[in-house]
Amino acid sequence: MSMSDRETTIGNGAVEDELSLPKATVTKLITEMLPSDITCAKDTRDLLIDCCVEFIHLIASEANEICEKEAKKTIAAEHVITALQTLGFENYLSEVQEVFKEHKKLQKDRDKKSSRLENSGMTEEELLKQQEQLFAQSRLKYQAQQQS
Repeated sequence: MSMSDRETTIGNGAVEDELSLPKATVTKLITEMLPSDITCAKDTRDLLIDCCVEFIHLIASEANEICEKEAKKTIAAEHVITALQTLGFENYLSEVQEVFKEHKKLQKDRDKKSSRLENSGMTEEELLKQQEQLFAQSRLKYQAQQQS
């Protein structure tokens, strides 16, 4: 296999390994979507993987152009959403926007938990001691339930 078979040149002139999707994941997705009496041939699965990778490249390329037009250095979710609209994939927008909302909520919750620990006024050592006490209480409660 030559270098050109494994690698592609990206916009800034750098060479990037060709991307793919995990075959096991794609196989699982296909199996979940197909009726139980229908199977998918290996070459069909490989073709689906190639199509998905091409779709990802298309969206990423468009999102990158949008990002560059805005003079930004990082592609944001909003750039991907705009790319989907620009390329005519409006059918995906509601689902993508819903996933994005869920992601932002999870991130916000994670940040709250993180800042709550930081704002607790306790040192890391004190937090660890408290955690050990909670585990010990939990073990005692579990053991008591097992004996009843």
